[in-house]
Amino acid sequence: MSEAQRRSVLPDKGPRPTIYELSNPGLRCLCAPEQDYEGVSATSLFGAYARSEAPALPEVSEVIIMRHYDHLAEMNFGVDSGSYPLGSCTMKYNPRINEQAARLPGFAQLHPAQPDETAQGALRLMYELQDDLACISGLPAVSLQPAAGAHGEYSALMVFRAALSARGNARSKVIIPDTAHGTNPASVAMAGYQVVTIPSTSEGLVDLEALKAALDEETAAFMLTNPNTVGIFDPQILEITRAVHEAGAYAYCDGANLNAILGIARPGDMGFDALHINLHKTFSTPHGGGGPGAGPLCVSEELGDYLPGPLATLDQEGRYSLTKPAASIGRVRSYVGNFGVFVRAYAYLKSLGAEGLRAVAQQAVLSANYVRVQIADTIAPAYDRLCMHEFVLTGARLKAELGVRTLDVAKRLLDYGFHPPTIYFPLIVEEALMLEPTETEPLAALDALVEAFKAIVKEAQDNPGLLHEAPLTTPVRRLDEAGAARNPNVRVAHTLYGRKESSYGCTGK
Repeated sequence: MSEAQRRSVLPDKGPRPTIYELSNPGLRCLCAPEQDYEGVSATSLFGAYARSEAPALPEVSEVIIMRHYDHLAEMNFGVDSGSYPLGSCTMKYNPRINEQAARLPGFAQLHPAQPDETAQGALRLMYELQDDLACISGLPAVSLQPAAGAHGEYSALMVFRAALSARGNARSKVIIPDTAHGTNPASVAMAGYQVVTIPSTSEGLVDLEALKAALDEETAAFMLTNPNTVGIFDPQILEITRAVHEAGAYAYCDGANLNAILGIARPGDMGFDALHINLHKTFSTPHGGGGPGAGPLCVSEELGDYLPGPLATLDQEGRYSLTKPAASIGRVRSYVGNFGVFVRAYAYLKSLGAEGLRAVAQQAVLSANYVRVQIADTIAPAYDRLCMHEFVLTGARLKAELGVRTLDVAKRLLDYGFHPPTIYFPLIVEEALMLEPTETEPLAALDALVEAFKAIVKEAQDNPGLLHEAPLTTPVRRLDEAGAARNPNVRVAHTLYGRKESSYGCTGK
């Protein structure tokens, strides 16, 4: 028995072999009976695309591959395995009952091409979800089609373009603050508009005078996250949206931070004309790694006819159907969108109700301010004021005095059992760390996070070299991320985790 094969059947805490090292000629996961169909061959089925030789796949038994993937799952970090204070991403625990609802056979086995009359329950769910999101946002018209937040942004800009074109001029530019999420300028460019960036004030708010100076007859929209990207609710919001409307432009709210104001404030009441909602952030769907997600678009009554469709509607006879808005920009997603995400969000909303949603926001804000105050003497807040659901720290002093960067602190947090916060964003904060504890973390977890930061800063003072080497206890040590991004090799990885060479850019530490 080789050493790799021994470790495949005898678990230990050392480096684990790759699936290729577990390979043993002749082993199979499935032994299917041979079939002899006259005239049927790989060549006849696939023609020029048929392989001339067998693929170089590992040969393993079912039990070995099961243990291999189980081990890979254990190596992963997620909300179910530890605290995930990733600022701006709202990585919170998702109740399992919502997962069960999405797996009900009537939902999970529904085909998107079924006639409306055979899918009345699903259409009712969509109709009621549209209505609930309209109530929460203060914007009466809702499309569930967009697949995620950036998709919702893009869809909103295309709705603005259609409405402005109907007035006779689509205009040419969209204004965003310098704290905007990176998807904002990308969506603006994709929608065919010029990006105009305005600065923030020293308090992290919109520079109102700079905004007014940038607004003109060519402005199509102003895009803003409120609460904003540094975790502050902008008290100038009514004056901001009024100035935008006076210029004949639309005010767009990025819904990434909706978790902070659920049941307390509505973007529609603030003067926004459109808002996307990240169901996978705010309303219970596990996310990360590219999906799943949904980014419903809520708009004012004036813009409702331009929404991407179809929408779920209810006729006078009590039948639900899919209907395209009168001047719709068309589909932005196949069928109705990511239906499984709708089910989870619906279950979340109905189980909590209005008072429960308000409690979500209150606890999220309380948790963030608790951690901010407890940690302020250890790592300075970039804006030392009451925050909403998230806040930004600056590691500038650690870098200047000890040579320890934000990246070092973030990597060391992994050794303490915490996923790192968002780092180096927003760009206007030097050595930024953005934390969002969320409402689902208990007080003990918040205290443990604070203690971890204090311990890491003490380590930085006593032994800064330790932080440069972190993480020390994870299956994969610190990677050469720039090298991996510039020279990716996603096909081959024939080395053990922790060795000095890796096709994933490992530095060997």
